[in-house]
Amino acid sequence: MPTLIPAITNAAGERLGSRLDLPLEGSPLAYAIFAHCFTCTKNIKAAAHISRSLTRQRIAVLRFDFTGLGESEGDFSETNFTSNVADLQAVASYLAREFEAPRLLIGHSLGGSAALQAACVIPSIQAVVTIAAPFEASHLTGLLADAKRQADASGETRDHRRCDVSPQEAVLRRSGTHQHAARHPQPGTGAAGPALPATTPWT
Repeated sequence: MPTLIPAITNAAGERLGSRLDLPLEGSPLAYAIFAHCFTCTKNIKAAAHISRSLTRQRIAVLRFDFTGLGESEGDFSETNFTSNVADLQAVASYLAREFEAPRLLIGHSLGGSAALQAACVIPSIQAVVTIAAPFEASHLTGLLADAKRQADASGETRDHRRCDVSPQEAVLRRSGTHQHAARHPQPGTGAAGPALPATTPWT
């Protein structure tokens, strides 16, 4: 699949590492954004497979690294759930300005939670797909505690960054999903937040 390397910056003017995967034949019917999981990058296998499948359906996919991760500039320790949503907004603004406003958001894990929140502030979004995205962040405390113990023992986290925050602080700073996901119950319920369509025509 053909790939472009966009020049995207976040709200602080820092470069966001990204790639725009395009259909092999024909112009895109729609544009999608993929948001990766906590401490992952745009290059995880799942993102590549999903992008390849969508481009075969003539849906262009923009994958990017959140601030401070992968090829993106910035300090990861200074990022949080709000900055992740802002990164998604920056990417959507780029697409709207240079190509076409995105209609689909895809998010993996905490990237899915950020995608749900971003859908409220990106008017062009017609559908959101989440993959293993947490509804509440409280259950992550134990998982993060295990990760911190491993990092303290080895001196490195899985992506080779120092683990210098407590599990509780990480939950509050890096997710906030228990506050935001409550605004997004099952689509079509009529509760707070916009209901998203179950299916979306791209033509």
